[in-house]
This record gives sequence, structure tokens and C-alpha cells, in this order.
Amino acid sequence: MALVAAGLAGCVSDQAVHGDLPADTGPGLAREIPRQDQQQKPLECAPYARAHSSVKLYGDAWTWWDKAAGKFSRAFAPETGAVLVLMGYAGTQRGHVAVVRSLVSDREIRVDHANWLGDGSIYLDDPVADVSANNDWSQVRVWNIKTGGWGSRIYPVQGFIGPGGDRKSTPPEAPEEEADPARIARAELGITP
Repeated sequence: MALVAAGLAGCVSDQAVHGDLPADTGPGLAREIPRQDQQQKPLECAPYARAHSSVKLYGDAWTWWDKAAGKFSRAFAPETGAVLVLMGYAGTQRGHVAVVRSLVSDREIRVDHANWLGDGSIYLDDPVADVSANNDWSQVRVWNIKTGGWGSRIYPVQGFIGPGGDRKSTPPEAPEEEADPARIARAELGITP
């Protein structure tokens, strides 16, 4: 049982009721409510992303970026229908994948994904904000339905996998060491200390 629970921790979702997005979401961030898909059976993120995108990869989410090389396009900016790949979700061999539903602004996308908070639930139209210092989608925050606000963790992004052949693109530059990702995230989202 402990092994099953640990396996589900890699891609995590919750059945809590969604609250309204806060009024101070900041410029360009949507104020619509993400929703749980009540028709779907519990799933992990990888099978869900595979079934709801044209990216047909297998294996743990943390392996998808490398497996996509030469088979699918890999980019460092979101595109509708692409698969967002988060790395280091809960350790080096944990990741998360989500399908980009829509582009809201240059700093926000909406995703459909499964098992985000660990119970196998599926969430549709869930907000994800780019909180990277260079506006390059290298770091994101995900809407937390339990708290009714932006999650406190910042997740590193490997990139976005889309259909077609591998295309050359340059990874974003690493943020300066003195940049405080938490401070940047708060400023981007209009949250004052």
C-alpha cells in the first residue's frame, strides 16, 4: 500500500471544491474557475496526457522530455495542444505532465491534467503562471484548488512537447543566482509581502 501511495505522489489532484481565483491575480491572469472532470475515472498524469494529446509517449512523466527527442517537437514556450513537462516535482525521478488547453496571456496558460494533488482526479482548465525572471517559461506556479490560490511552490519546467519532428530551439538561460524565485513570483502575481 505504501508503494502505491508513493507512486501516486509523482503526479498529484484534489476533489476539493474550487473557489474563485483571487481578485489580485495580477495583470493578464484570468479569473475563471478550474474544474474537475466528474466523468473521468482516477488516473495518473502520463496516461491522461497521452490520451488527451497527440503526444504518444509511455513511461514516467520525468522521462518524457528525453523520450520526445527526434519523435515530437520540443519547445520552451507553450502552444495549445502541447504537453507541459515539469521536472523535479518531488525528487529527481518525479515529474508531471499536463496538456495545454489554452494560452491566456504571455504569463498564463490553462492546462488539463490528472493526479496533480495525489488522488487521481482530473482537472480541466487549471491555471499555470510563468513566474520566471526572464518570462521564458522555465519556472511556473500552479493554481492550488485546496487553498483557492496560487500554489506556494515554484516548479522547474523542462519544456513543452508537441506533435511533429524534433525542432531545434534554445533552452532558456538559467536565472541569476541572486534572483529570488519566490520574490519574483510574488511580484509577478501582484502579491505584496
